[in-house]
Amino acid sequence: MAEKTPTPARVLVLGGTADAAAIARAFADDAAIHTISSLAGRTRAPRALDGEVRTGGFGGADGLARYLEDARIDAVVDATHPFAAAISRHAAEACAGAGVPRVQLQRPPWTARDGDRWIEVDDVDDTARALPQHGRRAFLTIGRQELAAFASVRDVWFLVRLIDPPAEPIALASFELISQRGPFDTAAEETLMRAHAIEVLVSKNSGGTATYGKIEAARRLSVPVVMIRQPPPQPGDHVADVEAACAWLRERFAAG
Repeated sequence: MAEKTPTPARVLVLGGTADAAAIARAFADDAAIHTISSLAGRTRAPRALDGEVRTGGFGGADGLARYLEDARIDAVVDATHPFAAAISRHAAEACAGAGVPRVQLQRPPWTARDGDRWIEVDDVDDTARALPQHGRRAFLTIGRQELAAFASVRDVWFLVRLIDPPAEPIALASFELISQRGPFDTAAEETLMRAHAIEVLVSKNSGGTATYGKIEAARRLSVPVVMIRQPPPQPGDHVADVEAACAWLRERFAAG
């Protein structure tokens, strides 16, 4: 009698990031682990992903808890953007309630180096208040959801970079919009900032390498950076990179 093939562990990867895509790719041919990548659906043309893909929200922590049960999820990897605080909080609550193991991939934040001119703040509201003191031509690289915080900022011209053009008009007094997807290298970022005479950069401290080019460019140009600190991670297991997240899964579900 033939042996029954073991059922692979079902792993929900909360993503939309390059890290999440790399985790799904690592298990594309793994018989022991089946990944389901969850995308919020905010990007119109997301990158192609390995494995199963789910698009759309869950409806808060309660909705996510129901999904974990209905989809028979064995573990969750929170590989969302470091500033996606709401989904990370919902994941922590849902997994705790459902008894599903969870790990959060929390990229280490960037740290200032010699030559950096950082003004560190806690949120976008602090950023909007601080910005006019540091320049009148700002490169805004924080995503479309926080743009409204700058609607009341006058006497500042904004270069706004988004992955997709927004569906609604941007409520800024004076700006130019460019649509680009990273990664961005330092030379191109320096050229862009020179071409638009940028006097101050606004950035979230996302960590990683994909968008670090703008930080290096600002250092070369002696442009100050209003840097938004990462929110604290949720309680529970944490890893710092893709390799550690994959190891966390293999320790639990690797065959043999």
